[in-house]
Amino acid sequence: MQITSKFTIAVHTITALDYFRDMDRVNSEFLAGSIGVNPVIVRNVLSQLRRAGIVNTRRGSSGATLARPLEEITLYDLYRAVGSVDEEEGLFHFHEQPNAACPVGRNIHKVMDARLAAVQQTMENELKKMTMADVVSEIRDVIDRENKDESSAGERISD
Repeated sequence: MQITSKFTIAVHTITALDYFRDMDRVNSEFLAGSIGVNPVIVRNVLSQLRRAGIVNTRRGSSGATLARPLEEITLYDLYRAVGSVDEEEGLFHFHEQPNAACPVGRNIHKVMDARLAAVQQTMENELKKMTMADVVSEIRDVIDRENKDESSAGERISD
């Protein structure tokens, strides 16, 4: 099973909310344009982030704001907020009816279940170490380098 795209949409949303925070309104239509999805999807993700105490939203098109500092928002928080993984099933969807008459089918769960649970736990522990402050800082660095490169290219062309 894949982690739903709502997770990366949530990361994109939080990053954009911080990056464009000085604009008049960063609303679902604006965010949808940045993310490249329908505004309804953004509104759904914003609603989930609001319920998790990560963003503040107001009715109408007034926009959304961060409810907590970036340093206090981990990738794990976003992963959990948007229901990236089915709670009961976990990250991996194991085929449901292996053949009990087959020695492999009969025993595959005994061998794999704990391993897959360990992989999921490791991934979740890593997500807990990564904050949105880290993501936003890096995106700002990338944008700054991109702007410098464009400025340098423009200077070379005009020379």
